[in-house]
Amino acid sequence: MSEFVRGTVVLVGGGPGDPDLLTLGGLRAVRAADVIAYDRLAPLEVLAEAKPGAELIDVGKIPRGRQTPQDQINQLLISHAQAGRLVVRLKGGDNYLFGRGGEEALACSAAGVGVQVIPGVSSALAAPALAGIPVTHRGLSQGVTIVSGHVPPTDDRSELDWAAIARTRTTLVILMGVKYLPEIVTALLAAGLDAATPAAIVISAGSPQMRVLRAPVSRIAAVAMDAGVEPPAITVIGAVADLELGS
Repeated sequence: MSEFVRGTVVLVGGGPGDPDLLTLGGLRAVRAADVIAYDRLAPLEVLAEAKPGAELIDVGKIPRGRQTPQDQINQLLISHAQAGRLVVRLKGGDNYLFGRGGEEALACSAAGVGVQVIPGVSSALAAPALAGIPVTHRGLSQGVTIVSGHVPPTDDRSELDWAAIARTRTTLVILMGVKYLPEIVTALLAAGLDAATPAAIVISAGSPQMRVLRAPVSRIAAVAMDAGVEPPAITVIGAVADLELGS
């Protein structure tokens, strides 16, 4: 990996929250940064590794709470880089998987600001793994489908074909799907997904508060509601959700 250059933006995927899952490249970038713009789901403990004088800026988005507009984040990255600073954009997971990293990279490029990307360990794969669930497993699943559940299937903003997803016979991993899990499950069952299909919800993966709930897909939304599940949580649907490997 090349050396970091002032006047540029480094998009760092921080992984699912456990600082041990931040890559070495990501840690190097944090240590070198003049400015770090971070999310609430980033591995916040690594901010202690920032050099003296580094500016730390919280630009997180809290579900149904305080929000930092994406345009404002883009401009912040650009203005600091144009002032000659090395800017790190530290996010949870991977910047390019539902992380707005693509939008930030495009905005920086359009402003003439160089961008470097350090991929992160995505919670879409890490959260199930930490719960003992391999998203693919010989004899059970030959693939994995990763989707966002931030809008319900009936919403005009939904771009997903939930009926097609129900027929893929792959493991389904749903990110940002806590609020609309009942509607998502209803759509999947209506499209023919077997009601007995195993499902699991991994809550706060990679943290001391991590816990796992399991139930058939027909019951998983009710189980989540009864348990008071709140983000961050990831839902896994498929035969592999019954596995508890390494636990």
